[in-house]
Amino acid sequence: MLNIKKLKININEKQLLNISFNVKDSTALIGESGSGKSLTLKALLNLLPSFMHQEKDIDSSFELNYDTIGFIPQNPFTSLSAMTKISDQFFCSKEKKEEVLKLVDLDIKVLNKFPTQLSGGQIQRVVIAIALSRNIKILLLDEPTTALDEENKNNIINLINNLKNRLNILILFVTHDIDSIKNICNEIVILKDGEIIEKGFTADILSSPKEDYTKKLINSTFKNKEFRN
Repeated sequence: MLNIKKLKININEKQLLNISFNVKDSTALIGESGSGKSLTLKALLNLLPSFMHQEKDIDSSFELNYDTIGFIPQNPFTSLSAMTKISDQFFCSKEKKEEVLKLVDLDIKVLNKFPTQLSGGQIQRVVIAIALSRNIKILLLDEPTTALDEENKNNIINLINNLKNRLNILILFVTHDIDSIKNICNEIVILKDGEIIEKGFTADILSSPKEDYTKKLINSTFKNKEFRN
């Protein structure tokens, strides 16, 4: 479990984030642009710029470092070097490469290809495979389906769900699309202006949201499809 007891981020006297929540199994972080989702991920990855002041109190059953945290960015192409073969972008044995590619349903032939020779869905799977090659304990996903078409989006969602169940890893899934996490994440955290306004089990919040803001996000996602990050 990852227990974020306190996470505060400020610039000078302006508070940007003040939250606390747990990731017991799989948690979705939902909110509009500027709500604090990306700041949360950057804080967990120790990637906040130096001009931001943070107060962080986090307990976990494992040490938080490069080897235990996997990160899947919104645009997977930014994680790979376009001029380097896929095989050379892994830092593990040949056997491990083949093992994790099998986990993400990719043929080992992709190892001899360049990123530009792969589809968006294949690139996303490669990035996930690279993260899994380090035997991570938690996977952070930042809008992992945004750049994908509907078919690839559904495929990646199903893949993440299968990996969660097979590998027993924690999931923190940031997305604007509540529909995409309803079958993956057990719990939802709703962010607004750097604070949590509602959190709980996914099924409970989707069926009986308490806050008007949460209702707006749910209605926008499932009815109008206009809500975006």
